[in-house]
Amino acid sequence: MATVELDRVWKHYGTVAAVQDFSLVTADGEFIVLVGPSGCGKTSTMRMIAGLETLSQGQIRFDGVDVSDRLPRDRDVAMVFQNYALFPHLDVFSNIAFGMRLRKVPKSEIEERVKRVVQTLGIEALLNRKPKELSGGQRQRVALGRAIVREPRVFLMDEPLSNLDAGLRMEMRAEIIKLQRRLAVTTFFVTHDQVEALSMGHRVVVMQHGLIQQVGTPTELYEQPANCFVAGFIGSPSMNLLAGRASGEGILLTGENTTLPVSESARRALAKVGSPELRLGIRPEHITLSDRPASDGASLPATIEMVEPLGYTMLIHARLASDHRINVLMNGHVRLAMGDSVYANFASDHIYLFDGRSEQALHGISLR
Repeated sequence: MATVELDRVWKHYGTVAAVQDFSLVTADGEFIVLVGPSGCGKTSTMRMIAGLETLSQGQIRFDGVDVSDRLPRDRDVAMVFQNYALFPHLDVFSNIAFGMRLRKVPKSEIEERVKRVVQTLGIEALLNRKPKELSGGQRQRVALGRAIVREPRVFLMDEPLSNLDAGLRMEMRAEIIKLQRRLAVTTFFVTHDQVEALSMGHRVVVMQHGLIQQVGTPTELYEQPANCFVAGFIGSPSMNLLAGRASGEGILLTGENTTLPVSESARRALAKVGSPELRLGIRPEHITLSDRPASDGASLPATIEMVEPLGYTMLIHARLASDHRINVLMNGHVRLAMGDSVYANFASDHIYLFDGRSEQALHGISLR
């Protein structure tokens, strides 16, 4: 177990900066998830922690000791890869024991540690099988077992669930969470799936273009996004974002030619913002559809484009007058059909405001 500190870490590939000024300090035993779109620098960051990539600039420290120039074998980390990287000619026991045999661990200790790990993972009956005889979930458990048996200071997992079907992914997410809590080993987990990130991490690092956009708990990221990118990336379906402008009467939604009325205190607060340009955000679950506008004026006329039944909830795609599309998530059975004209009524206390130029969140401004 260890605290891990990345201090202003950069990684260049030629003229391309894959990771830029990355700084993060973990707690001992913390589960950190790196999330973001493809090419945002998640895997490069992970590989630098492992020692598989050299740093262009900055330092990485384990328990305060600089390990930036140490070889992977000297960092005491264990990595689980996306493709599991099992040896096809070895059985499960030999795959799990492989690293210990290389380090010439006594045979009796190898057997004891493998036995303990396979019991933890529930794969005792698979010890004599080859990887080709295992299901995807079983191969995943073997890969985890090979990492756990080393008893490392840090676990590194690079999209280990991406090759599994949806049902098995949910099962393995729960298994990894329970396992990490029980072992209390500092863990970094890379994924591009924001649902996976929110369900697993103590803290989540959202990245884009090699830069950290926000670090926080899943609740903080969802309820207090730092900017438009985090607001749109975290949440499924994603937050709806509309262009607006602060005016004397309220917020003019420029594409809709509609003004949302706001309180006097909100108008004063908006007048102090450097730029009058705004972006207004509202999550799909905070919009209702009705045949009449909301009494507080937070409404926009819309036309239904598609209705997707999702069981208890329904995802509704609607088009505004400006041709901008919004997503609405409603509970229960909704009697709506393609082409219906409705009003999209916004919950005023759940509207987010962002600076239109910097796209940074404007916290502390209540519209009511």
